[in-house]
Amino acid sequence: MSEQQPVLVRVFLTFARNSLVREMTFRTNFFIQCVSAISWTLMNLGFYLIIFHHLNRKPLADGSGWQQNEFFVFLATTWIVFSIVQAFFMPNVQEFSELIRTGNLDFVFLKPIDTQFLISFAKVDWSALANFVMGILLLTVGVWRLTTQSNNPLSLNLANVLLYWFYVACGVTILYSLMISLAATSIWLGRNQSLYDFWFYITNFSRYPMEIYARSWGWSLWGLFTFVIPILIVINVPARILARPLRPEGPWLGLPLSGFAILATLVCLVISRRVFSLALQSYRSASS
Repeated sequence: MSEQQPVLVRVFLTFARNSLVREMTFRTNFFIQCVSAISWTLMNLGFYLIIFHHLNRKPLADGSGWQQNEFFVFLATTWIVFSIVQAFFMPNVQEFSELIRTGNLDFVFLKPIDTQFLISFAKVDWSALANFVMGILLLTVGVWRLTTQSNNPLSLNLANVLLYWFYVACGVTILYSLMISLAATSIWLGRNQSLYDFWFYITNFSRYPMEIYARSWGWSLWGLFTFVIPILIVINVPARILARPLRPEGPWLGLPLSGFAILATLVCLVISRRVFSLALQSYRSASS
């Protein structure tokens, strides 16, 4: 395995370079896609600016409310995580059912490299990284305002920054695991567009602070999307580490949440690998 890792890195870099060359062949289309992505993020940001303009900006009595700059760190984290997923994984898993339908998955098996790796990284959507750049910009502004505010300024250190990117990687891994597991079901179900829609539906829950679910029947959603399908920790943990650092604000909202995020990442990765392997064992080639 140790000998294969450098090979996988070189293959991935080749995939990324080829994808960039393909994108630059149609520069106008690439530019339009980038402008479209940036326009969406700006409209999204404007929407929340309007909301905070009309809200009472005083913090809640229990300290659980997200103020504007804190929430913008959360929003920036959302853009960063989902742009990575959309750039590196989304275009590949969307084509997995087509590989099965056309029989081209047979040729993937012939390659002397891990099948899941080839299916996951064959293409890179470079235009999707426009949202990554916007996320970095908003994150920088949000953190700068938090550290320079006159009332209770944020104290930031290198450990917070490193942990932030570590948990961003954990969030990306969790979303990838869910996505590749759903894609693998194409072998059993054929075209499963409804399951891709399901991925978009449930990942929308991760785009909001988990405190909003800690009310009434929302607890059931909080439990489901924290412990069963752990998408609520995808954005909440890294954003909390950087913006407000993790503190106990109710059950599982403090330091235990960060430890659970690591466990959930490992479990999701193992389960997705198992699901993918089982699906491949059920595959019947186009020539059989």
